[in-house]
Order: sequence, then C-alpha cells, then structure tokens
Amino acid sequence: MNGFLAVVLTLVAITGGLVVIIREPVRQAIMAGVLGLLLAVLFYAVQAPDVALSELVVAGGGIPVMLLLAIAKIRAQEAQPKRAREEENS
Repeated sequence: MNGFLAVVLTLVAITGGLVVIIREPVRQAIMAGVLGLLLAVLFYAVQAPDVALSELVVAGGGIPVMLLLAIAKIRAQEAQPKRAREEENS
C-alpha cells in the first residue's frame, strides 16, 4: 500500500504543477478535473471514502464543467462584437 500511496502522491504533485504551468484555459480546466480525480483516489487510499466521493463529484466533475461553460460563454461574448463589426462593414 505504501508504494501505491507514493505513486498517487507523485501523480498528484505532477498534475498540480501542470495545472499551474498550462496557459490555455480549456486544457487547464481539463487538467484540474484530472487533479480532482487523482485527489479522490488519494483520499480513498488514505481511508477517507466520504471525502473521496465529495472530491470526485465536486473537483472531478463539477468545477471543470463550470469552468468549461464559463470559458465557452466568454469566448461567445468576445466573438459577438467581431460579428457586429463585420456586419457594419458589409
């Protein structure tokens, strides 16, 4: 079990670093979801299944989905003025 815990901790550390290093918001949101899933595995490995389930639902699914929806909305709003300018010039 100690070997498994060491592997999961290493993966959590690497994934956490990647979340910070990645500059593109969509990829960063996806990597944050992967980090949430790894944290859920870590919590389960240290005998905290209730915390693991919460982490799985919130950080593994909820937050990445909300981030991706927010990014899509922002990109749609940024594209809207471009369309309006193109229609005015036509």
